[in-house]
Amino acid sequence: MAQGWPAQLAYGRIGLRPISVRDAPVWRQIRARNRAWLTPWEATLPPGAGQRPPSFRVTARDLRRQARAGRGLPFVMTYDGRMVGQVTVSGIAWGSSRSANLGYWIDNACAGRGITPTAVALVIDHCFTVVGLHRMEVAIRPENTASLAVVAKLGLRQEGAAPRYLHIDGDWRDHLLFAITREEVPSGLLVRALESLQSQD
Repeated sequence: MAQGWPAQLAYGRIGLRPISVRDAPVWRQIRARNRAWLTPWEATLPPGAGQRPPSFRVTARDLRRQARAGRGLPFVMTYDGRMVGQVTVSGIAWGSSRSANLGYWIDNACAGRGITPTAVALVIDHCFTVVGLHRMEVAIRPENTASLAVVAKLGLRQEGAAPRYLHIDGDWRDHLLFAITREEVPSGLLVRALESLQSQD
């Protein structure tokens, strides 16, 4: 089992907990309601992959296996105890790297309330202070203004662009690359997030 997992994180009404196969019914409802909102940013299988996208239950079990092996941290994002999205840490590299990638999505009905920046900050702080990672990376399509707003509020550095980086919504898509290291947030990223959100009130 990876250090710092399983974990439950919270700040006020915002929480994060491990994903479970029992989340399937609510997950399907949210995803069906948000199809137009989420599809343009969803990973897809490239031609020739020779397989269909896995079901939620298969995906959840695989994510939990990765967490037990120390390769990922799959969180459900909650608001007042109700599932509203996900924050997933993947591709954890140990050794001299100690880095990982992070992705997130939220129900459109809950967007714009500061939930996602706060949840992402909680997860990154957990990765830095408990899990023992040093660097977190986020890849975002240039057209995804909502997701770009999240990293802007958190002050993540843009490090460059990656042409045709991931297969998203049926084609190879360009992405912008953002990152943050532990030294950049000695007091924690949540502190930075809260200051940024308060300054916009």
